Amino acid sequence: MTQKAEVMLNQETGERTAGYDEAALRRGPVPEDSPSPRRWKFSELLSEPAVKARWERVRQYFFLRESTYDMTNRCNLRCDGCYYYEGEKQFARENGDPRAWRELLRRERGRGITYVVLAGAEPSLVPDLLDVCFAEMPLGCIATNGFRRIDPAVGYRIHISVWGNDETSGRVRKARELLRRQIDNYRGDPRAVFVYTFTRENIEEASEVVDLLAAADCRVTFNVFSAPVGYAGGLRHDAASLVRTREVMLEMMSRHPRHVLFSPYNAVAHTQEKGLHDLYSCSYPRRNASTAIGLGRSFRQFRADLTWDREAACCVPDTDCADCRHYAAGSAVVTARLYRHVTDPPSFKSWLDYVDTYLAVWVMGYDKGENLCAEMAAPPGCKERDS
Repeated sequence: MTQKAEVMLNQETGERTAGYDEAALRRGPVPEDSPSPRRWKFSELLSEPAVKARWERVRQYFFLRESTYDMTNRCNLRCDGCYYYEGEKQFARENGDPRAWRELLRRERGRGITYVVLAGAEPSLVPDLLDVCFAEMPLGCIATNGFRRIDPAVGYRIHISVWGNDETSGRVRKARELLRRQIDNYRGDPRAVFVYTFTRENIEEASEVVDLLAAADCRVTFNVFSAPVGYAGGLRHDAASLVRTREVMLEMMSRHPRHVLFSPYNAVAHTQEKGLHDLYSCSYPRRNASTAIGLGRSFRQFRADLTWDREAACCVPDTDCADCRHYAAGSAVVTARLYRHVTDPPSFKSWLDYVDTYLAVWVMGYDKGENLCAEMAAPPGCKERDS
């Protein structure tokens, strides 16, 4: 059965917010217990006008085909648990030639890529390459630590990584007053989405940080720390921290509905004891041998030397796949699983909310709508289904 969240009207602001039963949150989603669930027609799932309108809106973005690109092997911070410096890609010889990058992006466009994710190690350190990429492919996102402001002429969505308050940033990221600097750099910037990564150690700081971001009129979404291969540090989650993370995520959604870009299903999907691969089956080449369709055919993860390795290609290489709960991974893996969510109205609405959140977080010009499903719908991997 699904666990319902009560939708309430905030009497002070007049905004719709969601309140959640604390005992239900601690239990988490449970398997469907109906012995013979009804089979819903797709036309029935679209019978509600709001659902039909959301479907028609999100399907306009089905043309997006992404790949990711490490821009440089340099960074101005060194963070505990950093994915870039835990793996082999840190040793790639950096190619900073704008002409080579222009040629690469043109080849990428020629093979059908429509969206770029510019990452590793710190893209703000190569502003000339960002200019080249934006000129060749104007849909995309930059993952940055926010220490340096990226030129407003680069019109990509910008994700600013946040790993706690300033005290935690000083300890984990070796940077003083980082959050203040991030806010100063990107306050009022329509490109900016702050990405709060929940670790086992910073869960109780999230309220303080999100309050500060909302007060500065900054938008925020959530990520869950997923351990790099071989990582044995204190940031890795356990079952109890995942449950608490889900609680805090939903509390923040209720408190700041205008500024938090998230949905109940995002919270559910990314805080299961099972990782995303076990729940949804990862489609990235690293875990998918097929080259016929989808991500297995189109996705590549380029290193700073402009080479790529199919055996390592995924959204965040060097992640322990069993522990993967990355927001970036879910953006591809969960959104690609439409057919698993057309089983009943709560599942389909939850999937639409997830896709709506993904587009608001990743695509410039897309504004998030109100969540359609306030229920804690279980992921397909947690349900009993007919074959």
